[in-house]
Amino acid sequence: MKKSTKLTSLIMAVVILMSSLCIFAFAEDDKNYYYIDSIDGNDANSGLTEAEAVKSIAGLKDLHIGPGTHFLFRKGGEYECEVTLTASGTKDNPIVISSYGEGEKPLLYTNKNTDVFRLFDCSYLNLSDLHIKAPNGGGIWIDTYNQTSVGITIDNIFFEDMQNYKVHSRDNFSNGAAAARAAVIVKGLPARSRYAVNDLTITNCEVYNCGNGFIIWGSWNDAQAPWCEKEEDIDPVYNTGLLIKGCYFHEMDAEAVVVGMCDGALVTHCRAINCCQGEGLDENGEIEYFTAAMWFWGSENSTIQYCEIAGQKNFGDGMAVDFDSHTNNCTYQYIYSHDNIRFMCNCPNYSGHHGNTVRYCLSVNDNVGRSTTAVGSCGEHEFNFYNNTIVNCGEFQFKNLYNAYIANNIIAPMDGATIAYDVDPSRKNVFENNCYYNVINPLIDLGAINVKPGFAGTDYSDPESFKLVAGSPLIGAGVTIPGTDVDFYGNKIDSVNIGCYSGTGVETEYEPENIFEMIIRLIRNFFETLIHEITVIFD
Repeated sequence: MKKSTKLTSLIMAVVILMSSLCIFAFAEDDKNYYYIDSIDGNDANSGLTEAEAVKSIAGLKDLHIGPGTHFLFRKGGEYECEVTLTASGTKDNPIVISSYGEGEKPLLYTNKNTDVFRLFDCSYLNLSDLHIKAPNGGGIWIDTYNQTSVGITIDNIFFEDMQNYKVHSRDNFSNGAAAARAAVIVKGLPARSRYAVNDLTITNCEVYNCGNGFIIWGSWNDAQAPWCEKEEDIDPVYNTGLLIKGCYFHEMDAEAVVVGMCDGALVTHCRAINCCQGEGLDENGEIEYFTAAMWFWGSENSTIQYCEIAGQKNFGDGMAVDFDSHTNNCTYQYIYSHDNIRFMCNCPNYSGHHGNTVRYCLSVNDNVGRSTTAVGSCGEHEFNFYNNTIVNCGEFQFKNLYNAYIANNIIAPMDGATIAYDVDPSRKNVFENNCYYNVINPLIDLGAINVKPGFAGTDYSDPESFKLVAGSPLIGAGVTIPGTDVDFYGNKIDSVNIGCYSGTGVETEYEPENIFEMIIRLIRNFFETLIHEITVIFD
C-alpha cells in the first residue's frame, strides 16, 4: 500500500483523541457551539455552553462536526493545541474556529515539531481572532488528498514565534507548516494530489518572529515533480481565488508570501518589513540559499499590489519584484520597495516568462548588493516596465529582455552607479519617454530625457518626497499607456507623467540645474560609466 493511502486512511478516521491531538471527521449537520475555557473550564463538562465550558480541547469527546459547528476559545486563555480536521461546512453555514469573551486573543500553541492546525480536505471553514504560537513547529497546514478545498477563511490571527532561527539552506516546503517553519502552508512542493485549494482568503493577520509566512503551492503535474526536464511535462492544477489582504509580516528569517501555482491570485495592502533577514552566506561569503519577501512561482494572471517591502538582507535574492519559474501575465503594481538588497530579479526557465508587468512602483535605496533583471538565458518576454520611480539605487539592469516595453520611468541611481543592458536590436525591446538622472543615458535609450526630475522633497524615508513639483519637466512628458487609472499615490491620473506620480504637481518651485552643473554632471557620469565598463571587461 502506498504511503499516501495509509495517511488518507488515518485522516478519515471518525474520531481519534490522543492527549491534545484531535482528529475530527465530517458529519451531515451539527450546529453545536463548543466552548473551551482554560481559566474556569472543566473537562468533565459538556462544553455546549459558556457555563459548561471544557478546560482543554482534549475535553471535547464524541464529536460529529458539520455545517455551523463553532469551536470558541475563551479570550485570555492558553491552549495546547494540535488539531487535524477533516470536515466541511457550507458557503452559508461554515464551520467556525474563533474566540469569545473579553481580553487578549486566546493563545493556541504547541511546543512539539508539528502544526497547530492541519486542515485536510476541508471546505468552508473560518478561523479568526486567535493567537497561534509554535516555537518548534508551524501554524496552519492546508492540504487536499481526496477532494478540492473551497472557501477557507483565515482572519485576524496573530502568528508568532515559529522557528525563527538561522538556516543554511532553503526550507522544506514539502511536508507541512512545521517543516517549512511557516505560519500557513498550502499543499506542498511537490504536492500530494491533483486537487486544488480554491477561494482561500487570508486577511488582517500579523506574522511576527517566524521563519516563513504564507507559502502557497499547487499541483505542478501528474508526476508531482516540481522541476521537469521538458516544458510539455508541465500540466499544473492551479489554486484559484486566493486573496491575501491587509497582513503585516515582520522580523522574519525568510519569506512573507509565496504565490505558487495560482491563477487569479491577489495579494494587496500588505507590509513585509525586515523579512529575509537570513543573509544566506556561509563563513566564506558564498551564497547558500535564496529568499525573497513576496514572489510568484509558476503562477498566471495574478497580482501583488499596494504593498510595502523593505529591509531584506538575503544576499542571493532579497528583492521586491520576483517572477519565478514559468510565471506568466502576472503583475507587481503600486509597490513601495526600499532598503532591500535588490529591487528586481526574475528567474525564468523553460521558454521564459511571458507578459509580466511592473508598473507604478517606487524603489528607494535598493540594489545595494547584486543586480540582475532576469537570470539565465530564457529571459522575460513581452515584459512591461512603466511609470516606475527608481531612486538612489546601485547598478540597475535591463538584461535578458525580449519584446519588452520600457516607458515613463525615472531612474536616478546613487553616485557612481551605472545601468547595465543588452545592446541587441534583434530582441526588439522598446524604450521611450524615460528619464535618467545622475547617470548617462544607456545606448538602448539615447533619446531619453536626462534632467533633474524635480522631486517634491529630500527625505528619502518619506514616499511623499517623490511626487513631482508643478514645474517639473516630467509633468505631461510621458506616453499614454491604456489600462491604468491611478498612480502610486492612489490619485486619479490627471496627466501623463514620467515616474510613479501622475498628478498635476506639488505647488513647490522647480529648481533646474544650470547649464554648467549639467555639463559637469554628464561628464562625471560618462567617466563613471566608462570606468565601470573597463572594470567589467578586465575583471
